Amino acid sequence: MHVSHTGKGTVVVTGTSSGIGRSCALRLAADGYHVFAGVRKESDGRELRAAARGSLEPLILDVTDEANIKEAGRRVREATGDRGLAALVNNAGVGITSPAEVVPMDRLRKSFEINFFGQLAVIQEFLPQLRRGTGRLINIGSIGNRVVMPFASPLNASKWAFAAVNHALRVELLPWGIHVVLVEPASIKTAAVDKLEQEGLSNIDEFGAYERNLYGKAYRSMLKNATMHIRRLGTSPEAVGKVVVRALNAETPKARYLVGKSARPLAGIVKYAPDRVYDKIRMKVFQLPDEFGARAGEPVD
Repeated sequence: MHVSHTGKGTVVVTGTSSGIGRSCALRLAADGYHVFAGVRKESDGRELRAAARGSLEPLILDVTDEANIKEAGRRVREATGDRGLAALVNNAGVGITSPAEVVPMDRLRKSFEINFFGQLAVIQEFLPQLRRGTGRLINIGSIGNRVVMPFASPLNASKWAFAAVNHALRVELLPWGIHVVLVEPASIKTAAVDKLEQEGLSNIDEFGAYERNLYGKAYRSMLKNATMHIRRLGTSPEAVGKVVVRALNAETPKARYLVGKSARPLAGIVKYAPDRVYDKIRMKVFQLPDEFGARAGEPVD
């Protein structure tokens, strides 16, 4: 099947079942692009197609499944032919938190498998089609590319790694006229906020007595204050969709787009505050205790 030559071109968006990815896919379809919306479940694809105003086609795409990525690439290639892609929007991601001292290695690997290796595998698969269409590569990063939240090193480390690849690609792909854009949302109000809190609290339940005594109070405070801030002051995911459309329609897009009410203040703190001041700000914002749990040699309940 070949998509119509009408409209602005074809875009692939990953991770569109909910939140930011969903908003990006719907906004791009409404703006006149034919959207291949990456989902892992057919039921999510049907719901997304029903909600779309414009041309949107669900695409089964699991960024951790190499064979599935190749099949998705083949399907899009058959649909677009020699026209190639107008854009690839990499959004699929997962938020995993834990004290670094006790994070299980399988959870840390999961964070990198989805947020880093999976994203790069998708880029590698679709770059020939982007080159054919002189399209744009738009990567959805996070303010976590710049700001490190205590107890969020599994998430932030994978986001920093992906941002590094983004910065390299920005120069590597210049010879083909492919603009590479990093979108950095902060405090976006989606269902992922509830999931992050619930999984974090489950982590505490799984701690042994020693780990709970060390980190339980501080980790719980971080989860409470981070999610409370997002629920009260967070920005709608539609704001990210608008920025993605702007980056795609601009004659020369910016290299980076900050999105969200708190994005610029947070970026400013990291840029201008000395490291020790930055640390004190994080301690205050997340209401972390001046002293964490047991000292070495102290008894553990």
